[in-house]
Parts: sequence; structure tokens; C-alpha cells
Amino acid sequence: MADKKKVLITGAAGRIAQMVREELQNDYELSGIDLRVPEGYEEYYVADMTDMDAIRDAFVGKDIVIDFANNPAGNLSWEDAYNNNIHATFNSMRVASEAGVKRYVYTSSNRITEEYQQDEPYASICRGHYTGLDPATFPKINTSMPVRPNGPYGIGKAAAEAAGRYFVDKHGLSVICLRLGTMGREGAGPRDQRQFATMLTPRDVKQLYARAVAAPDDLKFGVFYGVSNNKWKFWDISDAERLIGYRPEDDMEDYRGKVEQDFVAR
Repeated sequence: MADKKKVLITGAAGRIAQMVREELQNDYELSGIDLRVPEGYEEYYVADMTDMDAIRDAFVGKDIVIDFANNPAGNLSWEDAYNNNIHATFNSMRVASEAGVKRYVYTSSNRITEEYQQDEPYASICRGHYTGLDPATFPKINTSMPVRPNGPYGIGKAAAEAAGRYFVDKHGLSVICLRLGTMGREGAGPRDQRQFATMLTPRDVKQLYARAVAAPDDLKFGVFYGVSNNKWKFWDISDAERLIGYRPEDDMEDYRGKVEQDFVAR
């Protein structure tokens, strides 16, 4: 395994982290760190990411870090966002930089810009009202637009993206931030009308992380939306297609008739 790059996955016991582990395990030497023992790793560490000294050993000798470590609750309090999520991410980036890690893939969130969904045409799309809209021409939300977080969780993610930019500029770390959409489950469709636009399937999330990890060395910083190839997606993924080769395969329109009947049944 000496010729394989060494990848550390933080928050390694989580659902999406386990999907990514399955995707990468044949091509990389993987290790994990989490508050509890993560399954599927020969090398793992049990530690709290807010304790910088406790996590240092996990980063030694690693080429790439994929960061999932955070409290994912959408209704997260400011105290938890600040004391846990922001603290854990900054510690992780700092220790990665000090350990000589080359690339850091950060799990960001669409909640950074969720307040745009109060505006048209996104508000109508989220309700499933498409009259007068052309999915090929309506303006998409892109990563050059100002952040509009929906609460402490989104604020924490925005702070982490800013921290990533700092470690690129001041310490030479390569940082790729992935603003994930609504994470789906294998073989399952949308659970509400909004998710026809926002769903990210397991197959597509695996591809997204694989592309980010293997992105060209000269890509020093990037922020990309992660969403499946949904007809009504309103996040612009053209930069992810161009810069890291991400080409999602799944489209929630394939579930349109069945799941809408389920919505009515509920």
C-alpha cells in the first residue's frame, strides 16, 4: 500500500463518510477519526475534534483529509455551532496544515445560501410550481454570490469556508469545499417538493468526493455545489464539471409520479 495516497476521514462513523469510504477504499489508504469507533477502518482514532492535542497523531503522514466532523442538526444553536462545529473545523485545518497535508476536502452545505430560496424563481421551484419556468434558462445560484445562511449551522459552514481560504493563502494548503444538497438514501426518491431540485444521491455523492480528492494539484481553492443531475436543480454546478470533472448521473424526475402520490397519501 506504499504507493497509495493516505487519506484521513474525520467524522468517519457518519453515514456520508461511510459512503465515501466505500468509494475510495480500493484506491487509497484510509484511516478514520470520530468520537466513536468507525467501522471499516484498519487504522482509526477515537477523539474529540475540539481537542487539538488529542487529534494531532491522526494527521501525521497523511496526504489528504476529508472532513465530515460536525453536528449536522439544521436547528443547531449558536453555542453548539461556535463551540463544536467551528472549533472542530479550525482545529482540523490547523493540524492538517502543520502535519504537511496537501489537500483538504471540506464538507460544506447548501444552508450557506438557503435564504436565496425565499426569492423567485427558487421559492416557486421549492413548492413544485414550475409554470412559466424553463429549467434550461432560469438563473442558478452560484458560488460567486454572497452567502445568505439560514441560521447558526449555515453561519458555521460559511466561517469554515473562510478559514479554508485563509489556510490556502497563508499556509499553502489546497482546500476544496463541497456544498452538499439534500442527502438521499439508496434507491429512495424525494420526500417533499423541494427535494426534486435539491436531492443528492449516494451514487452522485460518492463521485463528487472521488473527483475532489483526485482534483488537479494546481487547484488550490474551490467551492462547489453538490447536487444530482435534477431537472429543476437551482445550484450551478458548471464549475464543478469544469474544474474537477463532476458529472452527476441521477435525476429526481425519475421518481416524479410515485413519490407525489406518496405526498398525497400522507
